[in-house]
Amino acid sequence: MRNDIGELLKGNSYPGRGIVMGVSPDGKWAVAAYFIMGRSTNSRNRVFENTEDGIRTKAYDESAMTDPSLIIYNPVRKVGDELVVTNGDQTDTICSFLDEGASFEAALRTRTFEPDGPNWTPRISGIQEPDGSFKLSILKSADQSGKYCVRETFEYPPIPGSGRFIHTYIGDGEPLPSFAGEPEEVGLGNDIDAFGNMLWENLDKDNKVSLYVRYTKVSSGEFESRIYNKNQEDEE
Repeated sequence: MRNDIGELLKGNSYPGRGIVMGVSPDGKWAVAAYFIMGRSTNSRNRVFENTEDGIRTKAYDESAMTDPSLIIYNPVRKVGDELVVTNGDQTDTICSFLDEGASFEAALRTRTFEPDGPNWTPRISGIQEPDGSFKLSILKSADQSGKYCVRETFEYPPIPGSGRFIHTYIGDGEPLPSFAGEPEEVGLGNDIDAFGNMLWENLDKDNKVSLYVRYTKVSSGEFESRIYNKNQEDEE
């Protein structure tokens, strides 16, 4: 059963970072979205900005950035016909492997979860093909020691109206509990602005930081994208 992603977000104050991939109900668009949230001042001091092949995170106030590790990276990059979306610098690892003719899975075998015990934040990654089919991966700690890594990859066909949603945490907590199980099936929309606005409005108002939404035409590869930045909203 497809979940209402707005309701899933509304009921969760801290899903952390999240990836959505799928195909619009009319079958015309490959849909991808990525959001970040933050509890610390350093994590919240960020915005998304467009790059030549996707987007990057950057400090909103450079003078207030205390530690760029784990929070400054390229979340979205296009490599050939494939779109890569992740919650960390494994984006660049995946793109390098793809450039060399290697696979998404091979790239992620060289990586593990983030070294931020006791949370051991999972690395979540997605790759989308031109027809909207996609894979989602999670690398997470097998126990509280951070000694072992669980690696799961899920592969999905391009079903119109169907998306999958994976996020780093089940919800808020101390330590933060890692996402568990298969990515949640969610409904998608045909209109990028309606879908993007719905996601943004339902992310927790105190913890949300930035959101990126991209709709790519299955027929041509042309795309539209939107960026939502809380810090820049607060300027208005």
